[in-house]
Amino acid sequence: MYNLIHQDALTAARRGVISTPHGTVDSPFFMPVATTATVKTMSGVDLHDMHSQIVLSNTYHLYLRPGLDIMEHAGGLHNFMNWDRPILTDSGGYQAFSLTKFRKITDEGVKFRSHIDGSMHFFTPEKVMDIQRSLGSDMVMPLDECSPHPCDRKKAIRGLKRTTQWAKRCKEHFHKTGMHERGQRLFAIVQGSTYEDLRRQSAEELLQIGFDAYAIGGVSVGESVKEMFEALIWVILYLPKDRPRYFMGIGLPDQIVRAVGLGVDMFDCSIPTRYGRHGSAFTDKGKLNIRNSEFTKDLRPLDENCSCEVCKNYTRCYIRHLLNMNEITGVRMMSYHNLHFYIKLMEKIRHAIEADNYAQFQKQFLTDYNSELLATL
Repeated sequence: MYNLIHQDALTAARRGVISTPHGTVDSPFFMPVATTATVKTMSGVDLHDMHSQIVLSNTYHLYLRPGLDIMEHAGGLHNFMNWDRPILTDSGGYQAFSLTKFRKITDEGVKFRSHIDGSMHFFTPEKVMDIQRSLGSDMVMPLDECSPHPCDRKKAIRGLKRTTQWAKRCKEHFHKTGMHERGQRLFAIVQGSTYEDLRRQSAEELLQIGFDAYAIGGVSVGESVKEMFEALIWVILYLPKDRPRYFMGIGLPDQIVRAVGLGVDMFDCSIPTRYGRHGSAFTDKGKLNIRNSEFTKDLRPLDENCSCEVCKNYTRCYIRHLLNMNEITGVRMMSYHNLHFYIKLMEKIRHAIEADNYAQFQKQFLTDYNSELLATL
């Protein structure tokens, strides 16, 4: 699944290629979030045009709507959304924990009430595999228990144990149902909250079971940036060099740049589109709040160094007007620019690694971005 092409000379950053049934993905890479089989306000053509290699969709949401009968009738998620490139689907466990007013977690699985119509459902490790088999995603996540923040040690231990048990059951069902023969690849998710020994215990237990790739989960759930990166540092050296490493739900541009320097290959988050909807445009120098009055007559593009279609054709003052008038076109433009920025950032990252120049690239980016993570170098 993973082919290491080049290891940076001075950092842990690495350049690789991940092979899937729907094509290869150059790593490190960022996955736009297509929660319900779409990236908000973006079409598949838009994502192709900005050279997005892969998207992430959500098992929980697709299971509830449109439902597996429609998904299977369409021939799987790729056909349903007309996307011919790789897809990663998360297990839906986090949404079952966080979006529902009623949920009951036992060693068997998660019983929850739909946030849509109140109907009752039950996710087991086996059922989550069956759902993702029907979706036909290339990269498959197991059911895990994501510890909240703050989390006492007792709860963190319980979540770790369930995560390991569920991961083992997921793998057994994954192979029993022939998902591996279809080219689907199963990830493991390291948990353990903010406890170093539990994080390492989780990694060791999952490595003993053996998976196609490894993710660091239970991060960006309310903890500080310092705690988030501590969790990464505790775990990353334990993860095998011949498997992809995924930092789940991360993050802001400077966080991605720093995490790549520590050896991470994969990222996802809804930040580009969510921040865009609220008026924030990303640039190499940080965020701009385009709704601010200082941009009322600003005829420059969102980012003077950006080559996206929005920046080539529209001004800050025009986009600000659209946003303030609640025009969906303004939201679309902001989302397009931000996603383009993230995808081009990953291209720059890959080029810097190939040139054995990542240490300098990382320092310069964090400096220009005025990032607090500069102090961690």
